[in-house]
Amino acid sequence: MTIRVLLADDQALLRSAFRVLVESEPGMAVVGEASDGAEAVRLAKERAADVVLMDIRMPGTDGLAATRMIGADPDLARVRVVILTTFEVDDYVVEALRAGASGFLGKGSEPEELLAAIRLAAEGESLLSPAATKGLIARFLAQAGTVAPDPVRLARLDALTGREREVLVQVAGGLSNDEIAERLEVSPLTVKTHVNRAMAKLGARDRAQLVVIAYESGLVRPRTE
Repeated sequence: MTIRVLLADDQALLRSAFRVLVESEPGMAVVGEASDGAEAVRLAKERAADVVLMDIRMPGTDGLAATRMIGADPDLARVRVVILTTFEVDDYVVEALRAGASGFLGKGSEPEELLAAIRLAAEGESLLSPAATKGLIARFLAQAGTVAPDPVRLARLDALTGREREVLVQVAGGLSNDEIAERLEVSPLTVKTHVNRAMAKLGARDRAQLVVIAYESGLVRPRTE
């Protein structure tokens, strides 16, 4: 199945470079280009995009607002957003993850990293490496003033079984399904089932949102080191 990619960036030169890269990869196709967030939302729906590569800073409707709009639209529930940023630490990225983005990628990333990110997003995975999860995301949330547990988030955890909570903690630690399976001495398929059930119960689009929920609920405490 071909992964349908939408490019959203106000710099035409960057869009052209991304287009060449994406269309050189078998199984991927660029279905549209947008220069602002509003256009990105419209084209995501019109062109049935699977993944949107979204610049976070654009004139007019920026990438953050566009990500929120996509995340709130039931018709776009299958669309995954990958935030592109020139900043390693950016509070806007945290807001984008809360809004439903699947993760973020630096504009200086290697071509192979960008293509891998598109594939992961299309598969419903988050673009958060173990290092990013344990370091950057925790630091983002701490900087954003969310150290105190959110009682609403915390209450929603009551819907989880003990095992699902346990798996959620491991996901927030940046572990893959295989790593969690080894640690908990269960099969990777069992872990995947627990992850999917946790996402359904918590209304999370993907693992990235599970990470944010784990931190904001206080189930996992942010670290700033």
